Amino acid sequence: SLTINTLGKRSVRRPRPLIAPVPAVRRLKRQPITTSFPSGHAASAAAFAAGVALESPAWGAAVAPIAFSVAMSRVYTGVHFPSDVLAGAALGVGAAFAVRALVQTRAQARPTARPSADAPALPEGEGLVMVANQASGTADRVSVLRTALPAAEIVECAPEDVVAELEKAATRARVLGVCGGDGTVNAAAEIALRRGLPLAVLPGGTLNHFAYDLGVEDERDLADALREGEAVRVDVGRFTTDTGSGVFLNTLSLGVYPELVREREHWSPRIGGWAAGVMAALRVLRADCHPLEVEAAGRRRAVWMLFVGNGLYHRRGLGAGRRTDLSDGRLDVRVVNGSGHPALRLLSAAVAGPLTRSPSHAAVQLGRLRLSGIAPDTPLAYDGEVTPVGGRMALEVLPRALTVYSPRATAS
Repeated sequence: SLTINTLGKRSVRRPRPLIAPVPAVRRLKRQPITTSFPSGHAASAAAFAAGVALESPAWGAAVAPIAFSVAMSRVYTGVHFPSDVLAGAALGVGAAFAVRALVQTRAQARPTARPSADAPALPEGEGLVMVANQASGTADRVSVLRTALPAAEIVECAPEDVVAELEKAATRARVLGVCGGDGTVNAAAEIALRRGLPLAVLPGGTLNHFAYDLGVEDERDLADALREGEAVRVDVGRFTTDTGSGVFLNTLSLGVYPELVREREHWSPRIGGWAAGVMAALRVLRADCHPLEVEAAGRRRAVWMLFVGNGLYHRRGLGAGRRTDLSDGRLDVRVVNGSGHPALRLLSAAVAGPLTRSPSHAAVQLGRLRLSGIAPDTPLAYDGEVTPVGGRMALEVLPRALTVYSPRATAS
């Protein structure tokens, strides 16, 4: 709408149709004062209807008559020529396709061939023990899964009991299941890895990166994969520090991001997840903070953020990064350099997008990474969890270490 009403109208400057021939009953109470070509109303209506249709043809068919009515009303009321409306509608449809190209949906991404794994087929769910984190709002999804797999055992518990219930479930399960956010899934993956059990992941949190990258969008996808025994082997990232170790399925970060996670968790119970994320970003980026000092490959450097992904994250245009291959054996290491202000540096890195090297950030893919000289009690974020670290840290990929149910399982 902004583009049409500025660049479009100022480029052509066509006068509006004469209002005299239009019956008074059809005239608008307030006549528009801008130029006529193209129609901004038609463009906006067509853009919305086309965008909906690209996601859901059925809903697109439902809203198309409304969009058509909006467009035709501009001719009926005498404020536009038919060619204004046709041009506006064409530009609106083009805008919908342009946004679709810039912001890729998960359905558009084509995963590479994935290494299929031997996993038991559970037609009725017998042998599946699933632990659901009640704090993730999983009740509806768990209810649907119970209906789809009546022989499965599902345990719903409070967040503080999740790890204990997962440990108990692992002693009696053929397949360990988990329903919750990325932090809950991380805990289940570590137990499944240690026990040698296949893992079934039902997305139940806010982001659900791992489940979505597996192709598990909802309980129906998971139920189908369990019935057919469709599973894949995926990589697991592991970090070891002077005080302990852990695994990560998605990402690990040092620097500004862990502080942002802490702030978000502080505000989330009060104002909700998305608002808390905005509040956290504002508070962290406005704070008088200092870059993280770390030593890698014998070189001391200051960074605002060190990001390590379990697998290569792809970014297309303005869309968020995602993975199409969960078994590529690589750590996706990205560094935002520590000069300047963190907000400006992070914004520059975001604008640079897929560029692997720029003045603001650098990227490289490695099999392992060793860091040292980390200040004591430096916050480390991994899969949405935050823990203090210090001294030395080693990161590596455990290739194809975990078997996970996935409806996209294909041999490679």
